[in-house]
Amino acid sequence: MNQKSGVLITGASRGIGRACALLLAGHGFHIFLNSAHHIEALEEVRREILSIPGGSCELCPGDVGNPDQVRKIFATIASSEHTDGGLDILINNAGISHIGLLSDMTDEEWSRLIATNLSSAFYCCREAIPHMVSKKSGKILNVSSMWGRSGASCEAAYSASKAGIQGLTQALAKELAPSNIQVNAIAFGVIDTDMNRMLDAEERRALAEEIPAGYFASPEEAARMIWNTLNAPAYMTGQIIGFDGGFL
Repeated sequence: MNQKSGVLITGASRGIGRACALLLAGHGFHIFLNSAHHIEALEEVRREILSIPGGSCELCPGDVGNPDQVRKIFATIASSEHTDGGLDILINNAGISHIGLLSDMTDEEWSRLIATNLSSAFYCCREAIPHMVSKKSGKILNVSSMWGRSGASCEAAYSASKAGIQGLTQALAKELAPSNIQVNAIAFGVIDTDMNRMLDAEERRALAEEIPAGYFASPEEAARMIWNTLNAPAYMTGQIIGFDGGFL
């Protein structure tokens, strides 16, 4: 079996994760597809990848906010015949939102959001790093949000989780730069995903008017930004790159 560069994409069943999986598969990467709950959608992404000439992937379902499940995911990756025992690229994309007053948020809602959005990146990085360090190469790309930079009213927990992603990115980049591992994050603006489709038509129009570019970016545009960042010179690390249509 020919080995390929291996990429784990968390939250790959839809939105940015799905678009990113299809784009990287088209460029010859072996994709490890992760989702905690949307397994049927993940299976559909797998079918789409396998329809690409030379496309290859494996399903790695599991809750990346749970460290035990992350260990199982990485055991699957380590035993894959398609790679050399580990990842070349980790894309921490899993995320959920919560809209509401902070004073109304329950302990359980807070814990679930932080586990999904922030702890998941820590757990996956912790498992991916030893293999990357042994090879003296690797890339970690964390999906963040413009609200991690400026904060959003009624999204305090979400904003806090994304600010945490950005701090993790900058600190880990310094830790791993001597091992030739680049760690960057993209602070996305409004992307036309399920997370934003809860808005009604009037709310969408009002939000689009606030964006200087005048529209919501597509998941495919977001995926191309991830691809461009992964292909940047190795000297670019520890960066929080804005992709928000000029919003901030």
